[in-house]
Amino acid sequence: MAERITGHTELIGLMAYPIRHSSSPAMQNEAFAEVGADYAYLAFEVGADEIEDAVKAIRTLKMRGSNVSMPNKTLVGQYLDELDPAAELCGAVNTIVNDNGHLKGYITDGIGFMAAMKDNDIDPIGKKMTIVGAGGAATAIEIQAALDGVAEISIFNIKDKFYEVGEETVKKINENTKCKAKMFDLADTEALRAEMADSYLFVNATGAGMKPLEDVSVVPDKSFFRPELIVVDVPYGTLLTKMRKMAKEVGCKTMNGLGMMLFQGAAGFKLWTGKEMPIEHMKEVLGISYDD
Repeated sequence: MAERITGHTELIGLMAYPIRHSSSPAMQNEAFAEVGADYAYLAFEVGADEIEDAVKAIRTLKMRGSNVSMPNKTLVGQYLDELDPAAELCGAVNTIVNDNGHLKGYITDGIGFMAAMKDNDIDPIGKKMTIVGAGGAATAIEIQAALDGVAEISIFNIKDKFYEVGEETVKKINENTKCKAKMFDLADTEALRAEMADSYLFVNATGAGMKPLEDVSVVPDKSFFRPELIVVDVPYGTLLTKMRKMAKEVGCKTMNGLGMMLFQGAAGFKLWTGKEMPIEHMKEVLGISYDD
């Protein structure tokens, strides 16, 4: 890193809280070095009450841009100059690009999720997916999956501030795609069991499994799983989560969030640099595997 930092090196950030567990800095900096791009990527612990000032810092420091993660994805868009159509539809941003002071927001989570599925020989197109979550990453996954051709999506969430977001996502999917979407309260465990029973894919797109929720599972017990069900975690801070441990015991194919992290990062990498991320090199160097 020290050998390639110059007076011309541009800064790219990652703004979230918590974020010290993230693999993104190692991934992006290795990719920059591999393709000879003069950028440096650093993680900044920025909470919801600090994100407005953080966006001002992008302009002031003339940063090339930033990634944005929880809890800022659904908040940051109001402080930007422009949103990509997908980000506007999702109501969330995870990538900011600074073009001479003009800040544009993008969402690459859904693209990264679907690309990781394909790379791991998982094909949900024309099939049913059940997903838990209604925040920024979850919404991006749900909308992208519907746009790509997933036939049915059952969304579960607790009755918090994001539940209405989930209901709005269901409405957008049903009005703008051929996918059939439904919304459920996560507290309704019988509905969860029923929807999982005929799903091809089950996804946890909440913070359950990440610090400080390492011992939390969105699925009550392993009786909800069956061997044919594919089980995916979006969180990757704790790779083998409690939920996927249970799924493995039943015989499910499971997948951690590293693939989505890699491919959504690759989309951001191209937006900032104009270059393709060297995917196979990154897998090898970072030791990325889809299961644990």
